[in-house]
Amino acid sequence: MTSNPTEDAPFEGILRQYRRGWVHQTVRSLWLLGLILISFIVVELLNIERMVDGVPAMVNLLGEMLPPDFSRFPQWIEPILDTLAMSIAGTAIAIVLSLPLCLLAARNTTPNLVAFHGSRTVLNLTRAIPELILGMILVAAVGFGKLPGTLALGLHSVGMVGKFFAEAIELSNQAPVEAARSVGATGPQVIVHSIFPQVFPQMADVTFYRWEYNFRASMVLGAVGAGGIGLEIISALRILQYQQVSALLIVVLIMVTLVDGLSSYLRKNFVT
Repeated sequence: MTSNPTEDAPFEGILRQYRRGWVHQTVRSLWLLGLILISFIVVELLNIERMVDGVPAMVNLLGEMLPPDFSRFPQWIEPILDTLAMSIAGTAIAIVLSLPLCLLAARNTTPNLVAFHGSRTVLNLTRAIPELILGMILVAAVGFGKLPGTLALGLHSVGMVGKFFAEAIELSNQAPVEAARSVGATGPQVIVHSIFPQVFPQMADVTFYRWEYNFRASMVLGAVGAGGIGLEIISALRILQYQQVSALLIVVLIMVTLVDGLSSYLRKNFVT
């Protein structure tokens, strides 16, 4: 029995399309691997000799960090609380500023293209500037302490939080929106009653995740004088008190674990 060329043609077309897709995927994968390899070379990650030479120094440093010195723990309590307060306040600032921006940056809630592109530009700008750079600028503007650190966390978080909020709004189901409009609901009523109830769980998840991130980021801001436990770590490093550094890192690990656990608890009990 001979095969019918007419019947085989569709299958041959499918095979050609599959082979073409496989070749394109292989080329893209090789291109990506090449880019990664070039990055490894640029940052000297493949410089085995240099990395091996650094092992003894790392071992010596770890030896100097043991045993951890908790003798100044009472003086660390206030900076720990400051760090926690900075993360909470910074996240709250981000949420307050992100809510109006995300409505303007979402295609299905923005009033016009000018507002859409303007809000997107603001989100991109705040997301592009690292919180460490913002902290340095704000320290120069308002002085040392917790205030510039909090503002840096809040302003930097606006870009990421607002972006996720806007994407959640754009992906919301339009059926409830159309139903609300069909009965004469105004724009704000549609947003409050048809869109926000859908996206609230995603917004809450982003908020809790960002709080966890801001708690860790607030410690880095101590390097530029923005207060918190990070300032204690930098101070201990500058005077070569490595045993205190290891103790501070243990305290930070415990605090991060507690914050993550609290975030999970709040997410589980308050987000439905």
